Amino acid sequence: MKEDLAVPRAEFRSYYGQPILKTPVWNWMIAAYLFCGGLSAGSAMLGAGADLTGRPGLRKVSRIGSLVSVLASLFFLIADLGRPERFHHMLRVAKPSSPMSMGTWILSAYGPGAGLAAVAELMPKWLRRTWIGRLVGRLARPAGLWAASTAPGVASYTAVLLSQTAVPAWREAHPYLPFVFTGSAAASGGGLGMLLAPLGETGPARRMAVTGAALEVAASRTLEQRIGLTAEAYTTGRPHRLRQWAEILTVGGAVGAVVGGRSRAVTAASGLALLAGSALQRFGVFEAGVASTRDPKYVVVPQRERLQAGRPARGDDRDSGRVTARHRR
Repeated sequence: MKEDLAVPRAEFRSYYGQPILKTPVWNWMIAAYLFCGGLSAGSAMLGAGADLTGRPGLRKVSRIGSLVSVLASLFFLIADLGRPERFHHMLRVAKPSSPMSMGTWILSAYGPGAGLAAVAELMPKWLRRTWIGRLVGRLARPAGLWAASTAPGVASYTAVLLSQTAVPAWREAHPYLPFVFTGSAAASGGGLGMLLAPLGETGPARRMAVTGAALEVAASRTLEQRIGLTAEAYTTGRPHRLRQWAEILTVGGAVGAVVGGRSRAVTAASGLALLAGSALQRFGVFEAGVASTRDPKYVVVPQRERLQAGRPARGDDRDSGRVTARHRR
């Protein structure tokens, strides 16, 4: 039986078509920070494995790559703070309910291990013969293992950080973003090893790259299929183009890792493709979040769907509801 309505169903619109949420003030440096942190974590894990299996060439490029990329990550993060000289204030407290606070402490725990392991690789021969060099050499393996043990946190905490904001595309994707970021970190770490390590030692890097690429692509596709309306932010416009190229490069790099193990040129090109794909994935996720704040439907429609399904409102739902009410008044 068709329902008779006294008035037509209302179409959604916001106050004068204005966005309900403020667009994030972050710029491209945050996306670069996300990529560099993941690359560092992936490289640290690969470097520890290379150390334990007797692959000095792969160990060296992975340890050095881990240090360089974490320093780049810190540079991009601090430069975007607005008042970079106040970065140390983030270490004044440890707040378990704050992903930013926990992430700062994870990075603080990770950095010294990654740094010491890389310094052991960079020391000149004359310094290695001194007592300082011998001490650093003895500490390099424990430091590398420590960095590898904290690396999964470095690879994934940024996904939690984004998911805890009110940005719809990041918030709705919270079950899947950690898998996307962790897979991307493994793919990029493997890609760096494939690009720079001696060909005969790239076996672990190729296997890690293929595993990471598979996880990244599978989680990314799952994200698009399961977050409802908000998936449009990922599958349209500039974010879609960035993530589409990310998937092409990542899959291509993984295929090259499988079939090109005997070719230096194919292995290096595949590693470069994996690095580029990982970077574009982070930029695509970042752009999707920014795009989702510009259209009010990504805020209101999921709220209404949750209410109609009888699920309790989230904290950010109540907050944005209050904003909407203030706008209407």
